[in-house]
Amino acid sequence: MSGVHGPIKKLLPHASVLLHLLLSVLLGWPSGMRYPLPWGGENMAQSAHFNVLDLNMSIRVEHDRRRRQFTVSLNGSHDRAVLLYEYVGKRTVDLQHTEVPDAYRGRGIAKHLAKAAMDFVVEEGLKAHLTCWYIQKYVKENPQPQYLECILH
Repeated sequence: MSGVHGPIKKLLPHASVLLHLLLSVLLGWPSGMRYPLPWGGENMAQSAHFNVLDLNMSIRVEHDRRRRQFTVSLNGSHDRAVLLYEYVGKRTVDLQHTEVPDAYRGRGIAKHLAKAAMDFVVEEGLKAHLTCWYIQKYVKENPQPQYLECILH
């Protein structure tokens, strides 16, 4: 970094981390590996550890009927996103709550959970109360006729 001075010199280590993350996601490079960078940011990139969902893998939603929840395991760790529901009648469910850990928000995970839950309601011929604000938003943005027919107001 001999020819770089002032504020730009201070930003280069951060640029290394961001470039490493970008290359990891776009090219499928494993996180935590060493990649030489043009300004010698290799060590910073190597030391940066990002617990991110691999954007190249598909998001798999699991349905646990006994616990009445849909889940997505995040990066094979104990972290998970969850959508909870309860039966409030013989053929009626209340889609109550969706939660995605802060570090994973904004990546479409809740959208996959909401879709799985609404598809479950449709496939099982159930009616649904939408207590969860996110599921209300999802249905508003995805007004599938089969979803709208199942919603109780």
